[in-house]
Amino acid sequence: MSAQNSAGIQTLLDAEREASKIVQKAREYRTKRVREARDEAKKEIEAYRAKKEAEYKEFEAQHTQGNKQAEEEADREADAKIKEIQEAGKKHQDKVINDLLSAVFDVHPTPVS
Repeated sequence: MSAQNSAGIQTLLDAEREASKIVQKAREYRTKRVREARDEAKKEIEAYRAKKEAEYKEFEAQHTQGNKQAEEEADREADAKIKEIQEAGKKHQDKVINDLLSAVFDVHPTPVS
């Protein structure tokens, strides 16, 4: 009976070792699969980020172009207005100087009552 008990105990120990190996393999597989899933998710996130960044740059380029055109148009209008003001200043420069000199030198004092 002792040999039979001994054989039964040995069988149980062998089964326990085998179960331990199976559990270890399952843990390794699960760890490996989690790493693969994490790496896969990182790749998907990076691809999504790159796609959105490209879309943003395209959007920015399209709208910046419109702003540049508006800015150039505003610059042209401002330059034309400045030129117009300068020409008007040159045209009436003598009269303005004479009016200023007249105001300074032709004093008409009035008594204060």
